[in-house]
Amino acid sequence: MAGSQKIMTMTKTRSGREQALAEREQLFIEATRQQLCDEGLLGVQMAAIARSCNFATGTLYHHFASKEDLLIAVCTELTTTRREYFEKVAHSDLPNRDKMLGFALAYSLFAQHYPEHFRLEQYIMTEVVWLASSPSRREQFLTATQPIGRMVEQVVRDAISSNELEDHGQDPLTFSIGQWSMSMGMHTLIHADGILDMYDLKDPHRLLLRNVQLQLNAMQWQPLDDTPFDDDALSSKVASLCDTLFAELCTEKGSCLKLGCA
Repeated sequence: MAGSQKIMTMTKTRSGREQALAEREQLFIEATRQQLCDEGLLGVQMAAIARSCNFATGTLYHHFASKEDLLIAVCTELTTTRREYFEKVAHSDLPNRDKMLGFALAYSLFAQHYPEHFRLEQYIMTEVVWLASSPSRREQFLTATQPIGRMVEQVVRDAISSNELEDHGQDPLTFSIGQWSMSMGMHTLIHADGILDMYDLKDPHRLLLRNVQLQLNAMQWQPLDDTPFDDDALSSKVASLCDTLFAELCTEKGSCLKLGCA
């Protein structure tokens, strides 16, 4: 009996310690996010983060072996939040083609609500940062991103099984890689100050969503959009999707995607 009580006590102690460590790690992640917003990527300093949380720098390094590991942990946390945007689309009753446009909208809306995430994700994926991080942190990040890809993949599978899209013997994800590339590319341009202005390209979100519709048309994804260049129709579509899918998130963040502004 005494032995059982000792084991239970040790288990509770270990559980309490693990919870304390998890809470402290979350505190460091939140502090880093705040520093990213205030100081930018180049302003992130381990000592300043530890100090803002009232811990020694060594305590921070006990949780994160390097600044690269810490930044990947922050990106992993934000990726989990991004997944919530995609889940709104995946779990909706929208037609499959509208879901694809909804995923592009989710990407844009998340980038608008959390601009620090997009810049951070670009940074951590550079070779010098990625290879300097620990394998465990990289694995955690990749694991967090995988469900997003699976949601999109399932919509493609549903479209193929419903005869809305011909598979041409290709893997389902090959039909979404173009949209993913366009979304990442456009947001790279949006966050590169001056690039779009240099070419007098206005309203980048409209350009992105229009090109998504054109690409879906090119793949013969039914039903085809007969008016891809009708600005009013696209604005109405986006407003409807925002209201249907993201009203709660937009209210919480105080903004929703509006076309017409560069």
